[in-house]
Amino acid sequence: MELQLPVSPGELTRAEQKILDFINTNTDAFLFLPIGQLAQQLELSDATLSRFARHVGCRDFKALKSLVMEQASGPAAKLAGTLSQEEPFTPAAWLERQRLYLQKTAEQLDSAAFDQAAEALITARRVFLHGKNASAALAQMLHFRLRRLGLPVTLLPTGGSELLEGLVQAGREDLVVLFSFSKLSREGRILLEQSRRAGYRTLAFVGRTCLAEGERADIQLFAYRGGEREYHSMAAPTALLDALVVEVTGRLGTRGARKLKELHELKTQYFSDP
Repeated sequence: MELQLPVSPGELTRAEQKILDFINTNTDAFLFLPIGQLAQQLELSDATLSRFARHVGCRDFKALKSLVMEQASGPAAKLAGTLSQEEPFTPAAWLERQRLYLQKTAEQLDSAAFDQAAEALITARRVFLHGKNASAALAQMLHFRLRRLGLPVTLLPTGGSELLEGLVQAGREDLVVLFSFSKLSREGRILLEQSRRAGYRTLAFVGRTCLAEGERADIQLFAYRGGEREYHSMAAPTALLDALVVEVTGRLGTRGARKLKELHELKTQYFSDP
């Protein structure tokens, strides 16, 4: 990154230029280094780092880190932003925050959309799932859960021409499930655009409540994952996904129970201890 400062490079001392060069070329490392360790690594004093922070308009070294986080992007900056909110970070505080994320998700839950999602999964001729990056784990979990219930479910490749080779199989009476939390990916855009041509329905797990018309799926379920510059948790999306699976299981009734019983009997027959 290139840190934007209210002073020109000519106003910086040699030591301050050294600090700025380190921030620009080692942004992720800077965000996680305490002032003492950074001073040792740069062979400077803590006082020099503090003076640099004040020289560029920051109250102190912590405020300088906040300035860098505001201008930086990527997962490291988000994680650093989350950690900086806890002094110090504790698992208990983090879990309490997840409770708040779940509460926000529950408050925003569209019951009608949730019912439509469950019914769409049950009545679809075939269900195609797509997730990439962190969302790939959610797609895999949903694939595991639905397959155990006997539903015809397929995992789509994450991208490239292989995605298109899988997607071309989807048509009318099918359902494509995607995960689009922070922004609509190129693959997500393809899934939505192709639905208008092929005629399949779409269900999206989203992290935004206001979406442009071209970014909306037929059915949408919102899950809160944290602020824009925070580490984005998967606690609420996972809980919402599990709630949907439980609802689907209940609606399947004996059909779902029969598949689970058959699976249990097979496991007992082939994998139980003699």
